[in-house]
Amino acid sequence: MQLSLITQETDWLPLAAEWNALLIHSASDVPFLRHEYLLAWWQHKGGGEWPADSQLAIVLARDPAGALLGIAPLFLAPAKDTQRPALHLLGSLEISDFLDLIARPADLPTFTAALLGFLTGPEAPTWQTLDWQNILEDSPTLPALQAAAEATGLTYTHSRLQPAPFIPLAGDFDAWLESIDGKERQEFRRKLRNAARYPVPVGWYKLTDPATLPEEFEAFGKLMVQERGKQDFLTSAMATQMLAIAQAALAGGYLDLRFLTVGKQKAAALLCFDYNNRLWGYNSGLENRFGDLSPGAVLLGFTLMDACDTGKTAFDFMRGDEEYKFRYGGIPRWVTRALIQR
Repeated sequence: MQLSLITQETDWLPLAAEWNALLIHSASDVPFLRHEYLLAWWQHKGGGEWPADSQLAIVLARDPAGALLGIAPLFLAPAKDTQRPALHLLGSLEISDFLDLIARPADLPTFTAALLGFLTGPEAPTWQTLDWQNILEDSPTLPALQAAAEATGLTYTHSRLQPAPFIPLAGDFDAWLESIDGKERQEFRRKLRNAARYPVPVGWYKLTDPATLPEEFEAFGKLMVQERGKQDFLTSAMATQMLAIAQAALAGGYLDLRFLTVGKQKAAALLCFDYNNRLWGYNSGLENRFGDLSPGAVLLGFTLMDACDTGKTAFDFMRGDEEYKFRYGGIPRWVTRALIQR
């Protein structure tokens, strides 16, 4: 493998097609590793999560013929807990649920070993820690990284960060309902019946016209800040970042923004990624005036029905230990943090 370092955004831009082509075959084919997603994230530094002077440090591996074999999407910034210079995965930390290296499973051990050799060599930026977070615990990157670290004489540790449950789907909404606890099943059905009998017609729709995205996303933001804990999160910088991500997902063909309506009013919203034959539930919002309708649960019900009808294999709740995710049959899964110290 021949490794090289990208430090300028202008050198990153032309890689979109081969980047995404490799991702399709990689061990972690998730929307947060798409070229357009990470570029939108980098241009706003995670909505202001990271310093503006953070340094791009993408490492590419190619074979002698020039074919792309591996990508380490990295940037240099002080570690949040120690302030020591650290290399982080692009997308870290708060708004990108799953991150990883990009390589075919068969190439990961060789790529990871070559990568650590490169990062400890003279061409790499100066760092003291590799702080790679939000890697799924079953990713083959973790054992490959540990083996490469030990062979290079570096200290490797990893720890669990957060649960990230998901619901497997088999094309049958009723079968999913039967899979959850009986009390929860009855309550969920009751909420859907109430929506059908609501004094004002209840329905839902999905964004289909790209020209309406700015307007619809503004409406989504107004619903989002009504959810507990999200008002402080959705700063002006974060709202700009989230819109950039939505625009990138729309350009990539995997944006799924849907609304629950009560008459002509928007009662709930769900921002998803429709990617790799599953729905990834990225964020949500509620109109508090319709609390008696349980709009969030109703929109989730309609979304799961639609996911089953369109053959999705799963609804991914992604990171977070909210209790409702497990009440609705979420299968436990964890994201981890891998640390390598010089």
